[in-house]
Amino acid sequence: MKSANASIIAGIVLMMLGVLLMLDRVGILDSGAIVAPLVFAAAGVLFLTVFVRRREHWWAAIPGSVFLGLAAVITSAELTGSGASAGFLFLFMGAGFTAVYVRVPDNWWAIIPAGVMLTLAVIVALPPAFQGTPVAAVLFLGLAATFGVLTLVPVPSLAGTSASHLKWPLIPAGVLAVLGVIMALQATAVLIPLDFAIPAVMITAGIALVVYAFLARTGKHRKVHGPG
Repeated sequence: MKSANASIIAGIVLMMLGVLLMLDRVGILDSGAIVAPLVFAAAGVLFLTVFVRRREHWWAAIPGSVFLGLAAVITSAELTGSGASAGFLFLFMGAGFTAVYVRVPDNWWAIIPAGVMLTLAVIVALPPAFQGTPVAAVLFLGLAATFGVLTLVPVPSLAGTSASHLKWPLIPAGVLAVLGVIMALQATAVLIPLDFAIPAVMITAGIALVVYAFLARTGKHRKVHGPG
């Protein structure tokens, strides 16, 4: 039954491609602008079908989102001719990694590439007037938000005990947030000399490391001696 369904789908796809090529040959339609996004979209739908059918096939969301993103980029570029069309690829890839985590929460690592891709999608969509320092501000703040979200996600421990929250993402989140705020202030003409930026980041990182070490030590002390 499965092989018969696959044959039917393959036959329909071949017939559609044949019709498009025939219309291109007689000059009715430019198939080059349609075939590529259709092929990418079909491949994306195929992978997403695999993703939806079985939970252990969470990986299929990644190539599925890539193919759908490529189809969206080509279609948008053909319709608008805008260079910002590339943002659709990052947007779909971010959604794909998000789907990986939603489907299997143990894959908490997928939050990092999801946040990176969504941040890049925002950067590509920025108008030309916002190039330069604003781009750096969006990049740092987007990455800071990504690591910040990661601290809210319960992560199962290797020992098989109850899930806990990660603390180490607070360090890169804090450093990136400081850099993002500095870049944002510079972009809005509330200038902070770059000579002070590096020391400020170093001080913030040092404070974050001390706080992290203190919290880790306190947590271990409570485990050994118990509450109270």
